[in-house]
Amino acid sequence: MLWNAFSLAARAIRRNVLRSFLTVLGIVIGVAAVIIMVTLGNGATAKVTLQISSLGSNLLMVTPGKRIGPGQLSGAAAFKVDDADAIARDISGIAGVAPTATTAAKVVAGNENWTSMVTGSTEQYFPLRQWSTAEGRLFSAGEARSGVTVCVIGQTVRSKLFGSASPIGQRLRVATLSCEVIGVLESKGQSSMGTDQDDLVVLPLRTFQRRISGNDNVAIIQIGMRDGSASARIQQDVRRLMRERRHLSSGEEDDFSVMDMKEIADMLSGTTRVLTGLLGAVAAVSLLVGGIGIMNIMLVSVTERTREIGIRLAIGALERDVLLQFLVEAVVLSSLGGILGIVIALAASVALAALLGVPFVLNLGIVLVAFLFAAIVGIVFGYFPARKAASLNPIDALRHE
Repeated sequence: MLWNAFSLAARAIRRNVLRSFLTVLGIVIGVAAVIIMVTLGNGATAKVTLQISSLGSNLLMVTPGKRIGPGQLSGAAAFKVDDADAIARDISGIAGVAPTATTAAKVVAGNENWTSMVTGSTEQYFPLRQWSTAEGRLFSAGEARSGVTVCVIGQTVRSKLFGSASPIGQRLRVATLSCEVIGVLESKGQSSMGTDQDDLVVLPLRTFQRRISGNDNVAIIQIGMRDGSASARIQQDVRRLMRERRHLSSGEEDDFSVMDMKEIADMLSGTTRVLTGLLGAVAAVSLLVGGIGIMNIMLVSVTERTREIGIRLAIGALERDVLLQFLVEAVVLSSLGGILGIVIALAASVALAALLGVPFVLNLGIVLVAFLFAAIVGIVFGYFPARKAASLNPIDALRHE
């Protein structure tokens, strides 16, 4: 009986192919929209997580100033190198500390010039930020202490100033300082904030302070934690030590901020996941609209096939047979729409992921849920027309014109 119902449903669908396609169009759009939104959302989450991790894993950032809003810090005295030395000396569980200062400056090589972000730090800056060289080498601890005039550049600076030529051994003028290029960093691309991480020149901190900034200020202290160390405990110890060094009384608030990059990554990933869920829920509304379309067309189909229904009932078909026939037809329609929506969604997701520059992260679970939801929509919205067909009086149905 079930196979017979499927055969009748397929015959009815083939008889009105265009109408059947228009009937399931809402289901197709709904299923495709849900899968596309969730897939792109998962890709965006993966990209944010990757970009944050590229800044360094197990990394704390200590900055002067109290955070008063998103991305805003109140003014406060800058850190000194001694503060970074105290953290490395007095706090356990630390893998490395890199005091860092930055400024924007014009860099010149030959006839080419470019405005870039110039960073001064120690040799520990590179392992903490998980940065290695694509060419050349990094400056050593001895070079960092002595303040020699060497620099390491990012891929953007390399392409802007040197093109395809090797910059190793070439002279680069940073503001008024002439330095030797000893290394080119591997590319990291854009950060989650949209800034180009490859657009930088890294100098030894002592050289930067003497020849670029003209002071001994440190803008950020980057702290690398050992694997297995308790981030909360280290943050508390850093906060206590900095309060002592900055002579803050028990009643005064911190005039500095301690940020855990892992916590920032988790926060941003959680935000993108929530947005993905909201977008998926909004897209799922179109599945309900598609279900209403199926119900409307099925009601029209019942009216058109009233005499056929009357004949089936008159020759011995039971109400449940007629109910099953039209219910199966509705489920077949919605399932075909779900399959077509999945095919369209996969193709569109691959194309959009490449266009937006996010990873293609397919969640097979959401594909299955979308298809099952489409089938359930067919059952729910197909039941009323099927019930109406099954409850027809055979005599009245045969008299129907």
